[in-house]
Amino acid sequence: MPSIASASTHSAASGPVSAVFEPFVLPSGSVLPNRLVKAAMEENMAGPGQLPDEQLVRLYRRWSGGGVGLLITGNVMVHAEALTGPGGVVLDAAAPLEPFREWASAGRSGGAKIWMQINHPGRQVLADMPGVAWAPSAIRVDLGRNSKRFAEPTEMTEAQIAETIERFRVTAQRAEEAGFDGVEIHAAHGYLLSQFLSPLANRRTDHWGGSLQNRARLLVEIVRTVRAVVSPGFAVAVKLNSADFQRGGFDAADAAAVIGMLAPLGVDVVELSGGSYEAPAMTGQTRADRSAAREAYFLSLAEELATSSPLPLMVTGGIVRLPVAEEVLAGGIELIGMGSALGVDPDLPNTWRREPGARVTLAPVVMKDKAVASAASMARVRQQLRRIGAGRRTNPGMSPRIALVKETVLQQRALRRYRRWLADRSDIG
Repeated sequence: MPSIASASTHSAASGPVSAVFEPFVLPSGSVLPNRLVKAAMEENMAGPGQLPDEQLVRLYRRWSGGGVGLLITGNVMVHAEALTGPGGVVLDAAAPLEPFREWASAGRSGGAKIWMQINHPGRQVLADMPGVAWAPSAIRVDLGRNSKRFAEPTEMTEAQIAETIERFRVTAQRAEEAGFDGVEIHAAHGYLLSQFLSPLANRRTDHWGGSLQNRARLLVEIVRTVRAVVSPGFAVAVKLNSADFQRGGFDAADAAAVIGMLAPLGVDVVELSGGSYEAPAMTGQTRADRSAAREAYFLSLAEELATSSPLPLMVTGGIVRLPVAEEVLAGGIELIGMGSALGVDPDLPNTWRREPGARVTLAPVVMKDKAVASAASMARVRQQLRRIGAGRRTNPGMSPRIALVKETVLQQRALRRYRRWLADRSDIG
């Protein structure tokens, strides 16, 4: 397909509007105003009761007015006892819906659609977190000397797997009731569904492990269950690793096969990302550094998958310039996911309409320990989200080390609050 960049990098006043601002019709019939998506970032900004509060509402209202066609929330947890971090938002059968209605309303206030990303962390739970650390197999996250920071997981029973499918169903159904336009089921970045897909994390010998078809069974069952209980026009998306970036792990051929399994199930979009806590490619950090050399660092794998994909694809990872966003479309990808760039400048899409050459700059985080570098990178972005949520200007020049210290303090406070909340819930139950 010929590049569209040269024909579309003009402002609305001087020439054609970029193709990235054209609407996109999903298979479910829902129409996205344009091709730009605020991809999920793990905000870890839940208020009391693990609920969205005014800070999150203000953040999403700001993003909705910034010009993207779709907002995908950060992790919303389906299991109150299994959070990726102590500031995680929880939507389960017991959660009040009104805070979520306010969140959805804020996300739609500027004309964007809003989807809720729903997730279970599996074994990627810190050791100091209360609750459970479930996994397909009892294999701990391997981060070398940092491995002890993560909980020792237990292998899931058949009953726990069934409970997990039900939890995803409940969260998706309640998301629609709260006014969200869709859900994205998180099966990437080493979280539970990604763990089941990976032959490195899933060593089971029953019908949930072994062959790729068996390893994909949990994801397929969750998607099938969710699609059956939501409205036909309610979007159902899946976030999938294009690769784990680990030798012997889930790879691009596996991703292509899983996309084929999802196609008959009513999935609207597959978002392609990559990596896990063990090989954090999603923050531009991998053990081999093979994906960190370029902007849109999952694009080459996504383009390969696009040649055979029966479903619309979205790619996320490092996009900060309009010509690169256009390159994504030219490569056969339908939607462009942006994370950190919108954390720094929530108005970037609107700015591109006036100034196609605009970009944001976020200096790379260079540290010897890639796990710490990944954490510092996420902390720096999260600090920007907190600033936007508080009505302040962003500070992209913030030191990643200082950001990590600040986030550590905030997460310690959130952990104390989460422990109290979970204990109170247990007492009530």
